[in-house]
Amino acid sequence: MKFQGTESYVATDDLTVAVNAAVTLERPLLVKGEPGTGKTELARQVADALGLEMLEWNIKSTTKAQQGLYEYDAVSRLRDSQLGDERVHDVRNYIRKGKLWQAFESDKKVVLLIDEIDKADIEFPNDLLQELDKMEFHVYETGETVKAALRPIVIITSNNEKELPDAFLRRCFFHYIRFPDPDTMRKIVEVHHPGIKDALLTTALTQFYELREQTGLKKKPSTSEVLDWLKLLLAEDLTAEDLARDGANALPRLHGALLKNEQDVHLFERLAFMARRSR
Repeated sequence: MKFQGTESYVATDDLTVAVNAAVTLERPLLVKGEPGTGKTELARQVADALGLEMLEWNIKSTTKAQQGLYEYDAVSRLRDSQLGDERVHDVRNYIRKGKLWQAFESDKKVVLLIDEIDKADIEFPNDLLQELDKMEFHVYETGETVKAALRPIVIITSNNEKELPDAFLRRCFFHYIRFPDPDTMRKIVEVHHPGIKDALLTTALTQFYELREQTGLKKKPSTSEVLDWLKLLLAEDLTAEDLARDGANALPRLHGALLKNEQDVHLFERLAFMARRSR
């Protein structure tokens, strides 16, 4: 069971090595990187490439670790007992299985994505230590132990919004997705926009990387944003010549696909103003 990337996902050599190492070690793969570099999509592509089902657990600031195991609805059971409902005699009727439970009880190997783990509070990773390590947990309401028959491939993503505990990190295989270099970006673009004219692509990527490298930029545009930008350029049937800029305009065409806050837009407007004054 080896991952080599897919036709719709350009995986660098170091990324495929990381995925296959995590699978071999049967440890969670912790993937970090800038937003928009394909961390979440990686899990989907691994599942697709290996022919496995994927379960996705999207983490929010209010998510608790227990929700990944199960939730017991005591309020509904109390209400049903007051109404004389026969369901009340079986506590299992009031237990909602979480994504980890679903992954553990599957009779086939699955890919479990725990997406953006750094959104939750600092105790969240620690609360899952034993469950992800031993691949089992206890259900106190029924007295049963849920144990994975087949260890799922666990992929955990993080945008680095907060540090993760050392004890949690020790149990993971770590990989940082570096931002694609121009050659890799060309391969990614070819997957999403096959046949794009080389002159247009060269000019667009040159402007894109110049924009990313601008000092003082608050939010650098990501891979997903350059793909959106190129889609707009193609929809408008623009050429490389149409993208040409003079000193009076530092902003690229259709820059709203790349710059997502007013501070960065103002930064390039100031640069254009300074360029005009220096003439």
